[in-house]
Amino acid sequence: MNASSSASESKVPKPFRVGTAMDDRFLDHQTGPDHPEHPRRLAEIYRMIELEFKDRVMIVRPEPATLEQVERVHTPGHVRRIIKTAGQRMSSMAPDTRVCAKTYMAAWLAAGACIQGIDMLMTGALDAFFALVRPPGHHALADRAGGFCIFNNIAIAARHAMKRFELERILVIDWDIHHGNGINDLFYDDPRLYYYSTHDTGLYPYSGDAGDTGKGPGSGFTMNIPLRREMNDDDMVYLYAQTLLPVLSGYNPQLIMVAAGFDAHADDPLGKSAFTENVYGRIARLVIDFYRNGGKPMPLLFFALEGGYDPRSLKASVRSVLAALLGDRIFPNPPDTAPPGLVGLVEKIRMTHQPYGIL
Repeated sequence: MNASSSASESKVPKPFRVGTAMDDRFLDHQTGPDHPEHPRRLAEIYRMIELEFKDRVMIVRPEPATLEQVERVHTPGHVRRIIKTAGQRMSSMAPDTRVCAKTYMAAWLAAGACIQGIDMLMTGALDAFFALVRPPGHHALADRAGGFCIFNNIAIAARHAMKRFELERILVIDWDIHHGNGINDLFYDDPRLYYYSTHDTGLYPYSGDAGDTGKGPGSGFTMNIPLRREMNDDDMVYLYAQTLLPVLSGYNPQLIMVAAGFDAHADDPLGKSAFTENVYGRIARLVIDFYRNGGKPMPLLFFALEGGYDPRSLKASVRSVLAALLGDRIFPNPPDTAPPGLVGLVEKIRMTHQPYGIL
């Protein structure tokens, strides 16, 4: 039994109206049999949704993003390079980022699915949306692909929310074990998006130090938290309770977007961490309980799939998040006292960000 099971538990919440983007065209993005970002990871999730959640979530068939929407984030040169891959059976956009002739369509659809999710949330059709898409996006920069990512799906959707709905306070929570350098860099000087990331700086892209907090008008609107590999679920939830919840209070986001990578799972071949699938549902519930118990209006919740390369643990992790949103499970609350070894990390993050006035 996990040590967290002895902690106090929160009540089962009222379920959200949840939508999800699913499309077999995402499976057409072929990377080769030895590549970790392979179609099986999404196929397993789709099978689980069909068996367990089909009648409880709204399944949306995505439409491709428009050129105008993509070029709010990416340069015309980058877009042209992606389009040119349509005539190539297999090629590479970066040493680790393989593409095939149908990748370009999957990439346009992934960005489009995220935009549709934002539209459905903002028009009141749903309370939460999970874009189950590939290729992932949080490593993609304005002018280049990398880290298995082609277009920066969350960045494109965030810019859409700013443009169409005039949102001024978007919080991105990135719990992928790899730092989302693309989102970090694209909004580093923009206070309209607060980027909160927990990650292992010893893994690709080897960025995201605690001192990287934004620049210019965006100073203080980036919180990077390097993790320790021995941390467990209780450690992680305590860390989020001590650092994320003050951001929710101080920044007061209108929209919360989660870069939902699940490669911090102990069974993931790339993550090298020690978490279980339960940690993701616990973090989701931590955010939900903060608003429901505090009496503040609940921001809209958006999730987009990023990493996670063991299909079995990936499926279990997505299930954990859906269980939190749909009220299927009771998750343990954060520990009441700091787990050993976390006091120094939490204090470092607080001291780094206190001068900016949000914490």
